[in-house]
Amino acid sequence: MRFIDEATIFVKAGDGGQGCVSFRREKYIPRGGPDGGDGGKGGDVIILTTSRRRTLSQFRFKKSLKAKNGGYGQGSQKSGKKGEDLIIEVPLGTLVHNAETGELIKDCVTSDEIFIVVRGGIGGKGNKHFATSTHRTPRFAQPGMPGEFLDLKLDLKLIADVGIIGFPNAGKSTLISRISSARPKVADYPFTTLTPHLGVVTPSKGESFVVADIPGLIEGAHTGAGLGITFLRHIERTRILLHLIDATTIDPADPLKSYQIIMRELAGFSRDLAQKKQIVVLNKMDMPATDQSATAFMAAFAGHPVFKISAFTGAGVTELVNALNYNVNGPEIDAHD
Repeated sequence: MRFIDEATIFVKAGDGGQGCVSFRREKYIPRGGPDGGDGGKGGDVIILTTSRRRTLSQFRFKKSLKAKNGGYGQGSQKSGKKGEDLIIEVPLGTLVHNAETGELIKDCVTSDEIFIVVRGGIGGKGNKHFATSTHRTPRFAQPGMPGEFLDLKLDLKLIADVGIIGFPNAGKSTLISRISSARPKVADYPFTTLTPHLGVVTPSKGESFVVADIPGLIEGAHTGAGLGITFLRHIERTRILLHLIDATTIDPADPLKSYQIIMRELAGFSRDLAQKKQIVVLNKMDMPATDQSATAFMAAFAGHPVFKISAFTGAGVTELVNALNYNVNGPEIDAHD
C-alpha cells in the first residue's frame, strides 16, 4: 500500500445534550416542583501522538470524524451522560494545520502526547434552574450547545537523526537493515520504493539514534518528478544526511555526476536542505572495479571526507556507525577513507 503522508479531514466535537423538562411527582408531594436535569457535555476530539502509527493511512477513506453527543437530562435532577471523546491517533512527526487558514495548530513530536483540537458543546440546563418565586413551574429547558468543528490538514514528516538519501538502488534498504533492527524489503529494483523505513541504531557508546531510509530520489524530484516532493519533505526533519552513492555507477570521466544531481534536487527544494550536514558514503565496494571508481570520485571530491563500505558484506560499516554516532551524540569528527 502506498505510503500516506498527507490527509485532510473534518472533525466535529459532540453537541451538548438537551436539558430536561420534568416535575417531581410523588404520592404525598403533589407540588414537588421542577426537577429536570442538565444535558451532558459533548465529547471532545483529541489528537494522540503515538509510535504505534507509522503513516496517515487510516484517513485514506475515512474523512469525517465525530465525537459522541452528550446525553439528554432526565427527571429527578439526573444529568445526561457525557459524550464519549474521540481519540485520533497520529504518528510522530505529524503537523496539524487549520486547513482553511493554514495556521499550524500542533507539531506532534512527543510520543503519547495528547491535545484537544475541538471541544464538545456544554449541555443545556434543565428546568429546575429556571424556577423562581414568581414562576414556579417553568416548562422549558435549554438546548445543548453545538460542538466545535474544523477542517484539519495533516502532514507527516518523519523524525529521524539521520536521513539516508541517494538514487534508487544505491543500497539504502540494505544499509538500514545492516545497522539497525529494521527489516525493509531488499531487492535489486531500478526504481524507488514507496515507503520510508525507520531503524534504531544502538552504538557501543552513547545514546541510540534513529535512521530513516528515505526512498530514492530521481532527477527532477524537486519539480514533482516521481515521488520526489513527497519524500524531500521528510528529509527536512533529519539532523544530518547520509548521502549514499552506488560505487558501481560512478563514471571515472565524470565521477561527481550522481552526487551533483542529488545536490541540485536538494537545493531546488530548499537551500537550507542543501546546506544540511552530510556524510558521503560510497557503497557496494565489494563489487569488481569499484576501487578505480572510488579513487576517481575521491580525487574529484578532494578535501571532503568519504566513507567506503559494503552494506552487503558489512565492510566499513562499523566505522560509518561510529562516525554517525559522534555526529549525533558527540563532537564532530573528521571521517576518513
